[in-house]
Amino acid sequence: MLIDDLHPVLQKKIKKFSLQKKFNKVKVLFEENPRHPGLHLELLEPRQFKVYSFRIDRKYRAEFAIVDGRARILDINLHYQ
Repeated sequence: MLIDDLHPVLQKKIKKFSLQKKFNKVKVLFEENPRHPGLHLELLEPRQFKVYSFRIDRKYRAEFAIVDGRARILDINLHYQ
């Protein structure tokens, strides 16, 4: 499953948190196999909204929704926020 291009605000967040290399690595991993155990993919609450997240590193996660068969990143935030 491909990931849509990131919104400029999210690109700035990735740069601000120095996550460029880590994000690119998990992006490739996600696009090859979205269910890879290293991504720690999870469906967030409330489940009916169908918003998922995957791990960028131990501290940060990317929240996304599936739109037209592609993953659209909605936010990048601290895991236990």
